[in-house]
Amino acid sequence: MKISACSDSAIIVEFGDKIDRDLSSLVLSAATTVSNAQLSGVTEIVPTFCSLMVQYDPLTTTSAEVMAQIKSLLNTTNDHKTPARKWSIPVCYEEKFATDITEVAATTGQTIEQVVKLHSEVSYHVYMLGFLPGFPYLGDLAKALHLPRRTNPRTRVPKGSISIATSLTSIYPFESPGGWHLIGTTPVELFDLTKTPPALFAPGDQIKFEPVSGAEFIAISNQVAVGKFALKSIEITP
Repeated sequence: MKISACSDSAIIVEFGDKIDRDLSSLVLSAATTVSNAQLSGVTEIVPTFCSLMVQYDPLTTTSAEVMAQIKSLLNTTNDHKTPARKWSIPVCYEEKFATDITEVAATTGQTIEQVVKLHSEVSYHVYMLGFLPGFPYLGDLAKALHLPRRTNPRTRVPKGSISIATSLTSIYPFESPGGWHLIGTTPVELFDLTKTPPALFAPGDQIKFEPVSGAEFIAISNQVAVGKFALKSIEITP
């Protein structure tokens, strides 16, 4: 564990340098430990793949004080479990909703059906949120689907797009530029400012994609639009 300043109002706690579920568990446990301590002046705690950023108010406390407090906390105990949920997310993988799925299949040597099976049979771990509000970085993608990011990123990726790149998969919560490969679409809303918390997912959650037909996608979209779609999720033990 390495603790250092990363700005005039934040410190970073590093636990390693790779994308790994065990390492993620350490980061999330540390996040819970620091959050529960309610340290004076700390304003936000942000877990990433292998580190934890702690932001603070420099008018209330100092970098040295925050680093000393966090070092003491994490050296004493770091076995807190983070509350988590497992989500079932409907996805349409039909070509109309999956711009790149034919290309992905050809590039990886799979059929479209195999791409859908490989992508939807995994329970993905939410490592972190970033890039866009509510954008989840999910691992670990089947090795047969590992691809580098697109050489030419798109200026507009549709909202709800299911994407893959390197060893990760994700969902675009809003229309946005992006360079990942698009293999499906979900009608589920990932970010809503009227809710607390506004992001649907949290680091430590698990996500299982459930294939649906185009007709089912439209029916679910209509339910989402009027607030009548019941999204499936259960509490899980970290």
